[in-house]
Amino acid sequence: MALLAALTAQQTFSDGHHLMLDAKAAGVAAAAVALVLRAPFLLVVGVAVAVTAGVRALGG
Repeated sequence: MALLAALTAQQTFSDGHHLMLDAKAAGVAAAAVALVLRAPFLLVVGVAVAVTAGVRALGG
């Protein structure tokens, strides 16, 4: 489980050799907030998708 979490974090927050915070990071943060608020899983996914799309639409 820890290896899967590490691989997911590496794919989300890096661009080859550099740390990168972009729309994906905003989506993950929004999903984390939804999880802390104990939202249902489908809502968590929907929030992450909506925030990621919104940030990308605004140019991030």
